[in-house]
Amino acid sequence: MGEVVDANSTPVTPRPNANSNPVTPRPASVSPTPPISAPPSQFHSPSLSRSPLLTPDHIVPSKTPRNSTPRNATPRFRTPRFMTPLGSPLRRALQLTKLDPQDAWLPITESRNGNAWYAAFHCLCSGIGFQALVLPVSFTVLGWAWGIIALTVAFAWQLYTFYLLVQLHENTETGIRYSRYLQIMSANFGEKKAKWLGLFPILYLSIGTCVALNIIGGSTSKLFFQTVCGQSCTVKTLTPVEWYLVFASAAVLLSQLPNLNSIAGVSLIGSITAVVYCTIMWMVSVNKDRLPGITYKPVRGPKEVDRLFEVLNSLGIIAFAFRGHNLVLEIQATMPSSEKHPSRVPMWKGAKAAYAVIAACLFPLAIGGFWAYGQRIPKNGGLQSAFYAYRRSDTSEFIMGLVSLLIIINALSSFQIYAMPMFDELESIFTKRMKRPCQWWLRIILRAFFGYGVFFLAVAIPSIGSVGGLVGGISLPVTLAYPCFMWLRMKKPKKYGKMWYLNWSLGITGLILSVSFMAAGVYVIKENDSKFEWFKPK
Repeated sequence: MGEVVDANSTPVTPRPNANSNPVTPRPASVSPTPPISAPPSQFHSPSLSRSPLLTPDHIVPSKTPRNSTPRNATPRFRTPRFMTPLGSPLRRALQLTKLDPQDAWLPITESRNGNAWYAAFHCLCSGIGFQALVLPVSFTVLGWAWGIIALTVAFAWQLYTFYLLVQLHENTETGIRYSRYLQIMSANFGEKKAKWLGLFPILYLSIGTCVALNIIGGSTSKLFFQTVCGQSCTVKTLTPVEWYLVFASAAVLLSQLPNLNSIAGVSLIGSITAVVYCTIMWMVSVNKDRLPGITYKPVRGPKEVDRLFEVLNSLGIIAFAFRGHNLVLEIQATMPSSEKHPSRVPMWKGAKAAYAVIAACLFPLAIGGFWAYGQRIPKNGGLQSAFYAYRRSDTSEFIMGLVSLLIIINALSSFQIYAMPMFDELESIFTKRMKRPCQWWLRIILRAFFGYGVFFLAVAIPSIGSVGGLVGGISLPVTLAYPCFMWLRMKKPKKYGKMWYLNWSLGITGLILSVSFMAAGVYVIKENDSKFEWFKPK
């Protein structure tokens, strides 16, 4: 085939050998590999977890190349270390060098300096809040036994799917991190199916939660003003629409924090306030005497259809209380990750701590609230409305004002974390087209546009209880169904094994319940449409 020529000797023609491969001559000197540039936020990504990818200028390859013939007949290929950050095969290594500079420009992945504490703050802030106050409403229809059973099953189910998402965030074979819920759905189901199945529930969950937070924050601001001002106050209060606008303006102002990591302190404040006001409300309600004439008999409609849809709507309210899985991958994306220190370890550690606190708040709140007020819990506002209606006379104004203030602060804090995926989506549209990050003034405009758009929807919707079941039904696949199907597709458990049966049964059941809850939510809204006053917030 060819000749190997030594500079100080005569050419020698090698003998042909059927069992050996020709030796390719190597150059006498090899120029150093130029460093591959990457955004600073990508340095802790699994695809950059090996140092040779970011080669410093002073590192130079060996000057003396080895021209010896390999010992084995078959040449031995060695995969460079930087191509296998998580032990992936060489055929998949090329995917790891394709860095997306957009991640350094978008709010979710702009900073990757998170830790287990940050994860606990974000999970706790997103997992507990105003939705817990509506849980006793579901007990008025389900009753004691079925209410507790449904709450326990929903908590265990969503905690399991939370664990699945944490494990699926990093693909150990390819080293790819799925930093957004829609990204992992696209990788499993294809881009078109992911948009059809996941885009609407994810966006609806973020927007719907922000709308509910605006309703809670605006109405509670009015109660706080009335409590502080007192019954003899002659100052003219604002209208409900104006209170909604005040809350929306405060939320827009706070939303100017640049990225998800930067609001860790905000999430901490929101978590503390949620735990404190939930504890105060159920403890004060339980310590006081029960209301005279209360009953715990489930309220049912006159028709079988009415009773069925009321039960399904109540289950949807419980599902709505455990929304937040659309933020799991986004929270984990803010953490550094490597082969030795994967991000799933601190993420799951923070999640376990957060959900221990969540369980300690939700169960006493739901059970204690239903015990104290029974069927007198109003559907519009839940435990909060019952607390103000029945405990104002025998509770100090300081406690009433403190609870109102804590609810407002928690609503402002939760608004930020649930709005962050929408901020990320809006800015990604700009960065994809313009190939550059958003300017500061454009970021302000986009976030203000979203905040005041949510304000408009909050004014239009009559109450949270009326749409709680519908929102829970729409968001249920994101929380309880899709993670099971993605686990089956990515981990490929043994067919007809325990994990195979478990995830298939949970996924299919979740989809069936989602359709049922949405139908029940629409039915309840339609039946009570004459009682609702659209565009007239109270």
